[in-house]
Amino acid sequence: MRRALAAGSGGAALLLAIGCPAAAADEAQPTAPPPAAPGASDAALADIRREIEALKAESAAAKAAEEARARRIDALSRQFSLVAGAPAPPPLIPDAQPNLQLSQRSEAPPKGAKWGGFEPGKGLILMRSDVGEVNLGLVSYLRYLNQHGMDDTYTSSFGQPFDVTPREDFQLAKVQITLRGWLFNPRFGYNAYVWTSNASQGLGAQVVAAGNLNWTFNEHFRAYFGVQSVPSTRSTNRTFPYWLRNDNRPIADEFFRGSYTQGIWADGKIIDGLEYRVMVANNLSALGVQARQLDANIDTFSGALTWMPTTKEFGPANGMGDFEDHQKFATLFSAHYTQSTETPQSQPGTESIENTQIRLSDGTLIFNTTAFGTGRITEVRYQMMALAAAFKYKGYALEGEYYARWLDPLKVEGVIPRDDFFDQGYSLQASAMVIPKTLMLYASGSQVFGQYGDPWDLALGLNYYPFQRRDLRVNMMGLWVKNSPVGYTAYPIPVGGNGFTFVTDLSLAF
Repeated sequence: MRRALAAGSGGAALLLAIGCPAAAADEAQPTAPPPAAPGASDAALADIRREIEALKAESAAAKAAEEARARRIDALSRQFSLVAGAPAPPPLIPDAQPNLQLSQRSEAPPKGAKWGGFEPGKGLILMRSDVGEVNLGLVSYLRYLNQHGMDDTYTSSFGQPFDVTPREDFQLAKVQITLRGWLFNPRFGYNAYVWTSNASQGLGAQVVAAGNLNWTFNEHFRAYFGVQSVPSTRSTNRTFPYWLRNDNRPIADEFFRGSYTQGIWADGKIIDGLEYRVMVANNLSALGVQARQLDANIDTFSGALTWMPTTKEFGPANGMGDFEDHQKFATLFSAHYTQSTETPQSQPGTESIENTQIRLSDGTLIFNTTAFGTGRITEVRYQMMALAAAFKYKGYALEGEYYARWLDPLKVEGVIPRDDFFDQGYSLQASAMVIPKTLMLYASGSQVFGQYGDPWDLALGLNYYPFQRRDLRVNMMGLWVKNSPVGYTAYPIPVGGNGFTFVTDLSLAF
């Protein structure tokens, strides 16, 4: 009887398939597995439950990965439009209300997925989305300084003697933490940092919180507002930290340059290989200077033009030394001009971090009230020109810069022996990567030719890159100096320094 029913059922199904194909198609659709028979084992139920949960997890991970890919595509598209000057394409994912369940799930990314990353020029990528990007940069170094090879007295050209106290110490000399990126629109950028000079504990501008906001119209014109270095020489034209010496310049560069101040500026590419930067600012150095100490005129102007004719580039930040190992002869030529009216109050403290004091070539402050005996200078117009040329090829680099500075007209109380001042000088630096990406040897020197002396310095040093990348290095340098006209606590030489100094730095900068 059971066989007959089974046969009958099979025959009915066959007739239905022949006579009603739609019904047969419905019959052929996959159906949910039948419920477990009563009495199924607990082990079988657990297996089914585990498989369901695994499939749910796979589905959730795939959805999260797809959304992450779409957001990354949007962010890259906006970055591309920022450089190309074209409008950004519409986002792939509409701006919807946040999915609470997805947000909670993203606290633990799927296996194999990564948050952030590292990109040269940006640092650590902390966050990227369709509304902004946050990148972290860090500059810090541990310094050992030994000045026991220096004379402990110095006499200026005015006959004024003073003591030079040699130092030997360890310093976590600088910590600069930077957040940079864009917000709401890739053209709207920001840069905010906290900057310390631990060698200047307790002095003015030992801790600085600063930054800038900027808008990119296209690759030819970017506008900024905030705090920035005056582009007065090659070293202040945003080449830091890619120098041969670690965070210290030859004395001629230090003597002539401007520093960090507040203002507005613009930069961009004129044509391939030709770049400009111009700035209108408050004074030569805002570090340690209050707003009420400034004069009531905005008359600090600075500009730089950089030409790279052969390769149209000169490495990261147009920096010094051929760590990149250029296989084609790379050339750089730059011209800088800066003008500023300065008063005694608008000058920073003599030991302030990155201070720029206008000095005579023997180190005497231009606003020193006792230097000239019968009078003192109360205001001066500073004008400075710098011309640089540099070459890189297969790990070798040769880089030089000429400086000229005019101080006139002068406002004077009493009588001084001069109506104006003129000083000039040069710096010359050569380097070689003796082990590619690992070991660099260099020589660096400069001289100032002035009306109150001709000081000079010479440094021999090496840079060792243990991870074969520029971000981390050990710098060792022996430095000879003759009557330094510059110096402050963050600089390895004091004013009037004469003799030998040894410096070793362990530097992390990205």
